Amino acid sequence: MANSSRDMQIKQFQKTIWQFYTEHGRSFTWRHINDPYRVLISEIMLQQTQTQRVCEKYEQFCNLFPNFELLAQAPLSLVLSSWQGLGYNRRALYVQKIAQLVMNDFAGRLPTDPQLLQTFPGLGIATATSICVFAYNMPFPFIETNIRAVFIHSFFDNKTEVHDREIMPLVAQTLDTKAPRDWFYALMDYGVMIKKNLVNPNRHSVHYIKQSRFEGSDRQLRGLLLRLLLKNQTVDIEQLSMHMRTNPTRIPRIIDKLVQEGFITTINGTLCLKQ
Repeated sequence: MANSSRDMQIKQFQKTIWQFYTEHGRSFTWRHINDPYRVLISEIMLQQTQTQRVCEKYEQFCNLFPNFELLAQAPLSLVLSSWQGLGYNRRALYVQKIAQLVMNDFAGRLPTDPQLLQTFPGLGIATATSICVFAYNMPFPFIETNIRAVFIHSFFDNKTEVHDREIMPLVAQTLDTKAPRDWFYALMDYGVMIKKNLVNPNRHSVHYIKQSRFEGSDRQLRGLLLRLLLKNQTVDIEQLSMHMRTNPTRIPRIIDKLVQEGFITTINGTLCLKQ
């Protein structure tokens, strides 16, 4: 495509996105703040979780743990219990580890460098970059599921197996550097609209993976085990198969993984949450 034609396409694309956002932009609590701590919490909660579920938990969590210091000092059991309902419990562990890292190594201030944030527990490059964009209004390009849908729909019509490396230059070229925070909110909202009204364009992405079944998965069993520990404080390993109603051969693998991740400890055949 000639440069002039691509320039016109990009300008029309920007106009379309901004117009949609002006008329149909969504409003969430975390979009009206610039507190890096609260932005971090929202971005990690929104990973692989529906926005409505995050809305129900976000204020509750932030009211209980309003800053890095209090989250860093909180008992893990309280952090996990406050996270219940969001799924992917390892994210609760990550946010507390991040809070401890920020307090211990960065004087209580979240860094503004995506490459540095990427080294933090549970933060990939996309989330690390989005945190900088939304917390500090910095003009860094990034891709997440809704943004990917927008660009495949708008620039890769009838193409299959689209790679993110093909999309990223367009994300950078179209970025509104004067208002990056709102621009990415606009892109995300437009992507939500597309996915509601059309066949999900992300099916044409080489990165598209259909989510595996939750029922009977290790993820479900992990969550069940953690809920048991939150309720009972300790659980006898020999009684786990009765509580979890699963093949006993699956349990050691799940226990080992939770121990490695820092969720639980084993003492004389008994499990308990790590303090």
